[in-house]
Amino acid sequence: MPDETFPIPSRYVFVYGTLRRGGSNDITQLTPRAKFVGEATVCGSLYDLGAYPGVALHLKDTSEAGDLPVHGEVYAISADLEARLDVIEGLLPEPNGEYIKRQIAVVVKGESLQCLIYEINPDHLLSAPLIAHGDWMLGRRH
Repeated sequence: MPDETFPIPSRYVFVYGTLRRGGSNDITQLTPRAKFVGEATVCGSLYDLGAYPGVALHLKDTSEAGDLPVHGEVYAISADLEARLDVIEGLLPEPNGEYIKRQIAVVVKGESLQCLIYEINPDHLLSAPLIAHGDWMLGRRH
């Protein structure tokens, strides 16, 4: 029987920073509700921007310097929640140029899902330190 308390998802999102459970913008605390699908990783480099991280994706099949798994969570979301995430990430009402919304394949529990992800604009990484372990929440959860 379908979960009637959850709106029909329009797509999936991979979150890797403050939107993760326990983060300052915890997606599980936002409305409309998101539905947790599973933990996953993407190929890229994670950078510390102070109060939040930014990911630079590596979408090629070749390995790049700093190329490590970036840990995160995948959620099913509605169009209304996607619009709210766009506001949080500075894409609405007018894009501020900090993040770029992309769609990538993410493997969750053995299944490939097309997920949106908010990738940092490389111009914002000029002096940002790399998070070598690839997990923004490591050491942040209580």
